[in-house]
Amino acid sequence: MGLHSRRFSLIAGPCSIESYEMFREVALEVKKRGATALRGGIYKMRTRTESFQGLGAQAIEIVQTIKKEIQLPFICEITDLRQIECLSEVADVLQVGARNMHNYELLKELGRTKIPVLLKRGFAAYLDEFIAASEYILHEGNPNVILCERGIRTFERSTRNTLDLAAVPYLQKRSGLPVIVDPSHATELRELVIPMCWAAAACGADGIMVEVHPNPALAQSDGKQALTYEDFERMVPTLVRVLEAVEGSSLGDFPFLRNRFTHE
Repeated sequence: MGLHSRRFSLIAGPCSIESYEMFREVALEVKKRGATALRGGIYKMRTRTESFQGLGAQAIEIVQTIKKEIQLPFICEITDLRQIECLSEVADVLQVGARNMHNYELLKELGRTKIPVLLKRGFAAYLDEFIAASEYILHEGNPNVILCERGIRTFERSTRNTLDLAAVPYLQKRSGLPVIVDPSHATELRELVIPMCWAAAACGADGIMVEVHPNPALAQSDGKQALTYEDFERMVPTLVRVLEAVEGSSLGDFPFLRNRFTHE
């Protein structure tokens, strides 16, 4: 295609890191199929106390070991100010989940770091509120912010949330920040994730983040929305064709990730 006008980040991995073996397997499989960055939950914010909350500190050593082998940037959620130091040891991007979009003290503290931040839209946040939340990070001196549209709550109950793809160009134009889409959390239905990945690419998103699991029926969190390896492999070729058709884009990653992530 020649020169590409933009690069599209394909972030994939399990909702939660459940074990060394499981995370390594998923990391190898998604990289082989085209992923440009790896996701995995270390600490999880869950609605119910009895739900799996993540391995916590135990997962940090797992990630350190697998990152050396896989050589992909790693993204994980931060749920508390006290996790900044430990997660900074392994994360190339710290994700702020929907529940914490309005946690301004956390946003300000992340702004004082230089670690890229992926900020998710709150469950019922207006787009201008979303942009205002990102400014708490930017104003503290951290310019490396990625916005993530992950669906909002509406009257519709057929899907987990309502994916607002119009938010993508709106946010890009008004914030000047890269915008990705999370079809997994938006739909919670595996059969809808792939078409929404293609739609996100078509509407000009800068990337997508999807959940992949070796056996979604046995996943300790969000199994209904996780893609199998076969699903992921089926999704990528059409995704590439859509990107080539829209502004001649291709799979890649964000410039500040390329600058930060070094092969060991």
